[in-house]
Amino acid sequence: MGFIRVTFVDILDIVLVAMLMFYLYKVLKGSHAMSILSGILLLFVIYIVVNALNMELLSAIMSGLMSVGLIALVVIFQPEIRRFLQVIGNQSRSHQKTFLGRIFGFGGNKSIDQTYIAPLVSACADMSASKTGALVLIKCEGSLQEIIDSGVTVDAVISPSLIKNIFFKNSPLHDGAMVIVGNRITAAKCVLPSTRSEVPLSFGMRHRAALGAAEVTDAIVVVVSEETGNISVAHNGRIKVGLSSTELQAELMRLSASEEPQHSHHEHAAQRG
Repeated sequence: MGFIRVTFVDILDIVLVAMLMFYLYKVLKGSHAMSILSGILLLFVIYIVVNALNMELLSAIMSGLMSVGLIALVVIFQPEIRRFLQVIGNQSRSHQKTFLGRIFGFGGNKSIDQTYIAPLVSACADMSASKTGALVLIKCEGSLQEIIDSGVTVDAVISPSLIKNIFFKNSPLHDGAMVIVGNRITAAKCVLPSTRSEVPLSFGMRHRAALGAAEVTDAIVVVVSEETGNISVAHNGRIKVGLSSTELQAELMRLSASEEPQHSHHEHAAQRG
């Protein structure tokens, strides 16, 4: 009996399929789509068994269901497919930047305009003291146009007073997220996707929205809790909570300069489940 010949292409094939299944599981786990997908996989297994047993009538029925099911899958899983492609796109862009920057010394991470940091930190410190809830996205390299379009256009130079006025509880713009591009507030009252990850029970809607945005975009997301006044920063699917204004400034400077991530004791990773 000869050995099974395994080539490099076979190994690459297995690795790529494993990566595809991992990202698919990451996107669907914890959602209703996961239950639907489980049912579809069960039907597929039944279809294979029916074919193997040569049950012609049932096989024909199952074959018809599978054909129609492919079209139905695209409709049913449209949000999940979109989210899946966003996760892959953001991960590949992040890995490409790191790889090129380390190996070739070009095309790597680029720093972004940091003039927003001082006014944002000042506003967050005041809002933390007054327990004014806030949710702010800072654009990095990826597009935030869909999020911007979901809100109200502001297009004003950033300042502490403007940020605080927007998030003042009686302001018509205080619900939703603010988007900062460069040194300007581009939009407010923007809608963010909520995370589907397992998060601490202490996390409110703003923290869930911050993690959701950090999972599907490369934006830096700052949160001020309305209940506790705690300041948090989410980026790349992780969130650091309970930051002081000094720590917030340091974290924003680090992320804006695109340094390598440094984990701390109050950092939470998004976990699916």
